Amino acid sequence: MTTPGPSRARWRRSTCSGTNGNCVETAASTAVTVRDSKDPDGTHLAFTPAAWQAFTATVKAGTRRA
Repeated sequence: MTTPGPSRARWRRSTCSGTNGNCVETAASTAVTVRDSKDPDGTHLAFTPAAWQAFTATVKAGTRRA
């Protein structure tokens, strides 16, 4: 899976994020990449668009999978 390099990605933070610094940022290309906003040069996680969509739909629905 191809993901953009951290310096070339267009990172976004949710408008629902508070000011306490506990945020994640996402960038999308052929994959959805996620990073900790407090450590932008740290580890990045990459998901297929379908996997990210399933995750966000589950969060929005307020459901959990065991």
